[in-house]
Amino acid sequence: MISDIKIPEVKNVTLAVARKRNIGESDEWKVYLINSNDFPIENTLVASKGYGEKDGEEQRTSILRHFLDTILANSATLIEPIDPGVFHLNNEYWVSYYVGSQIFDKRFVFVPDAIREENLSYIKELEMEGVLHS
Repeated sequence: MISDIKIPEVKNVTLAVARKRNIGESDEWKVYLINSNDFPIENTLVASKGYGEKDGEEQRTSILRHFLDTILANSATLIEPIDPGVFHLNNEYWVSYYVGSQIFDKRFVFVPDAIREENLSYIKELEMEGVLHS
């Protein structure tokens, strides 16, 4: 039965949208997965998409899928670049990974306009400013 399936809680794995300043050019924005566990996570899959409305019209981005293999303990890895033109949308990242033979998954959503200047903070794992998913 479905009620017999135990879904483990995702701990110490999160996402961040970080900004790299480029002098004389526009800033680069990228999405990172951060593994703050003392063990690696393996066979990591990430599906990303954007959805929402602008000026009363529904907008959707393509669904992108990424395979990240192994993310070492206490490290971060790049998922994808992100265009500031989609910050007004819900930006959803569905992350699935293994620890041993146990699968974990979690949906992370950066809500519309969450990625903005006043929400930036220093992210020590990346040594960059960005928005850390809570």
